[in-house]
Amino acid sequence: MIDPATLPALHASHGGIWLREGDRTQALAKGQAIARTAETPVLLLNAPLTGQRLGYPELNGLDLLELWAFLHPARFLVPTPKGLAAALGLPAPASESDIPALLQQGAALLLGRLEAADWTEREGGWTAAQALHRLRWPWSPLVAPRIARPKEAERWLFSKLPEWEEAQPRPAPRTVSLNEEQILARLDALTGAGAEPRPGQRAYAAAASTVFLPRKHRDQPNMLLAEAGTGIGKTLGYLAPASLWAMQAQGTVWVSTYTKALQRQLDRESLRLFPDPAVAAKRVVVRKGRENYLCLLNLEDALQGGFAGRAAILAQLVARWAAFSKDGDMVGGDLPGWLPTLFRRNGSTALTDRRGECIYAGCPHYRKCFIERSARASADADIVIANHALVMINAARGRETGQRPQRIVFDEGHHLFDAADSTFSVALSGQEAIELRRWIMGPEGGSRGRRRGLAARLSDLASYDEEGGQAIRAAVDAAQALPADDWLKRVVAAEPFGPLETLLAAVRGTVYTRAEAAGEADAGYGLETELAEPDGALVDAAQEAALALDALIKPLVRLSRRLEAVIEDAPDWLDGAARARVEGAIASLGWRRDLIAAWLALLARIGGPADPDYVDWMTVDRVEGREFDIGIHRHWLDPTRPLAETVLKPAQGVLLTSATLKGGGDWSNAEARSGATHLPYGAERFEAASPFDYPGRAEVLIVTDIKRGDIAALSGAYGRLIEAAGGGTLGLFTAIRRLRAVHARIADRLARTGLPLYAQHVDPMDTGTLVDIFRDDPRASLLGTDALRDGVDVPGHSLRLVVMEGVPWSKPTVLHAARRLAGGGSAYDDRLIRARLAQAFGRLIRRAEDKGHFVILSAAMPSRLLSAFPPGTPIRRLTLDEAIIAVSGASHRETLGETGLFGHQGGESGLPRSGTPEQERQ
Repeated sequence: MIDPATLPALHASHGGIWLREGDRTQALAKGQAIARTAETPVLLLNAPLTGQRLGYPELNGLDLLELWAFLHPARFLVPTPKGLAAALGLPAPASESDIPALLQQGAALLLGRLEAADWTEREGGWTAAQALHRLRWPWSPLVAPRIARPKEAERWLFSKLPEWEEAQPRPAPRTVSLNEEQILARLDALTGAGAEPRPGQRAYAAAASTVFLPRKHRDQPNMLLAEAGTGIGKTLGYLAPASLWAMQAQGTVWVSTYTKALQRQLDRESLRLFPDPAVAAKRVVVRKGRENYLCLLNLEDALQGGFAGRAAILAQLVARWAAFSKDGDMVGGDLPGWLPTLFRRNGSTALTDRRGECIYAGCPHYRKCFIERSARASADADIVIANHALVMINAARGRETGQRPQRIVFDEGHHLFDAADSTFSVALSGQEAIELRRWIMGPEGGSRGRRRGLAARLSDLASYDEEGGQAIRAAVDAAQALPADDWLKRVVAAEPFGPLETLLAAVRGTVYTRAEAAGEADAGYGLETELAEPDGALVDAAQEAALALDALIKPLVRLSRRLEAVIEDAPDWLDGAARARVEGAIASLGWRRDLIAAWLALLARIGGPADPDYVDWMTVDRVEGREFDIGIHRHWLDPTRPLAETVLKPAQGVLLTSATLKGGGDWSNAEARSGATHLPYGAERFEAASPFDYPGRAEVLIVTDIKRGDIAALSGAYGRLIEAAGGGTLGLFTAIRRLRAVHARIADRLARTGLPLYAQHVDPMDTGTLVDIFRDDPRASLLGTDALRDGVDVPGHSLRLVVMEGVPWSKPTVLHAARRLAGGGSAYDDRLIRARLAQAFGRLIRRAEDKGHFVILSAAMPSRLLSAFPPGTPIRRLTLDEAIIAVSGASHRETLGETGLFGHQGGESGLPRSGTPEQERQ
């Protein structure tokens, strides 16, 4: 067998390139390194990232991350040399030149585990290794000989996954009342013996219990708005009454988040509720949209030849993971976030149901489907962890699914307005319309895929019920009016086919005409204009499109009625699977009818009177000047109105909580953005200030000598501040273009001083993995956009400096302009900006012993916005040089006085620390 110690190992970073062969390590130039990797496979860690650093994106080799994914499919690993060393119990490398030796050691240890008797993920390993060998996986010559052939044939994944079972619907929850003594005793049990008393947390838990009281009024849930500052302990504060009520009432509480990071945190906290993982898995269920989960039928297609090359290798590794996964969640679950990125364009999206191809009960794996299992498990769970959009969708469709949320906790409640805005909006676009056509008609021409049209999905109905068959054929005929393949090419060439494409061509012409008049047509980014004063061509096109959609919705309504009749008078062929398929078709038809009805209402607006409840506009969506969609959009001026009608009024109790719930304003702002103003009796309020010593632990620095738009000066400021802090910096940008420009200018410079820099939209890794790396290495820094301004929890020394490129002004969109006008003009803008500043500042201090600086690189920071920061926080306006002195002085004091002298770790290897990566992550 090949000895991994004899294999060459390569490490490349912004600080340099090192190759180890035998027992000799040497520095190389990029050209030498590329030539060497082309000669023979070398050991690597994260090939796409290494290839990016080399300027050779097609780099391949023996990637230790792929080997880890084979060995330990559902185990966490920080994908850095430091993270690998910690996971394997090896000392962290002292410098970047030591990393190639670490890769050799790591490869030897990992390959040795294949022969160990205690390899816990052995089941299926031999079979997967044989399949990977046939696919020419680079690791196969080293892996296959080390795995002993099992005495009996290993079961295939699809035969060993457990099946879910239909269960009797859960009865309505009992009516119970919780008393404060019980709640506080439950809270004490969750926090554990010896935990530091938190008066604010106890008051919060007692207040939160009011949402679990019996409802007193019609259309009025027990609703509480609770703003609790960072450090109060909100999570356990609401889980204490929620879990107690669920146990006593035998009901379900939905806990909703806006970010996947908080979902992961809540899932981990469930072990406090139920220390036995097996019990926790039943009592606490994570629910996400179906596009997050592995589709077993897509995976089977991939394993049986549907994928080729690197994509086929990914499919085999995902199959290994599926056998050990907790819930099949590929986005934010226990699939390593870095695994799909190792395969570049051959990503994992084809393994999920992102194209609406699910055939439900017609699937041979329906009884083992991760999505269906999650949906059924949530019906009997005590706690369902979901996201805001899914809760709203379930509330809207609860009558069909029987799972309308009744007791809801909206954590990250300051995002509820935005989630409602997205959920209750309507878009009549080319992409949306062609998806509807494919759902009705199925594959056309030479197109491939498993998608089946109405006629194929309901063929038994068509043969059984003549009227139903006629409705299907009429719907298919009417769908011919919808955009077809290559619709965008025809529209751009002014050769549209059919009434919907003609409408999109008229929209495009109007948008470009108005953009050219404003001098914006050549800017390269997306274009938009109000749906006001349409010309005759647009009005005529809208009328023809409306007639075509009306001709489509009528047969869909008739088909729904025939399906309902079949369910009521069940024929002999309607067994359990067929009934489930028909019931699924009824629900799907209902959702599509609602969509078409919303499109018809939107088209009636063109040439008619404006509806003051809505904001309507037209867009041409572009990326770097390339068009990819055209559409008409409708959003509620106040999306909390449908939120109140659909979600709040039918609920029994609702808790809306956040550290920044008031959003930089007063309680009236929180009530307006939560939907409470649309309830008969409004909502109760609770407020608890953060216990942290912000005046003594944080400082806001406003740098006044960086000229707006000067990329060189902006880059220099970021580089100098990160150096002054010794890393540990989160840099926030409002534009991807500026983020990339700054990263390109400072990454090499920082790496030479031993300070690794990572960035969203630059490094080929998902956001969750980037945050994991940042959290794990106190000398690393991370640049990002809005996604990192909220929902990122990095306590401790790993985050000690937050730098914003400027004031986070709102983009001047049509929608923003309308809401600004209705919301009080500049006062509306100020509330939004204060909320963003408060959210960004909240990243800095996550626990009592944290310290740090919050820097804004803008002389234009208005004083009226400074109330976004906690009372008493020192705020200074100063030059960049003075800010450097302040940051470096604090960093020096922290280094010498509290944490000891930093050991210089260089580049991406980071610092040694105590604890495992998983402990540090939590």
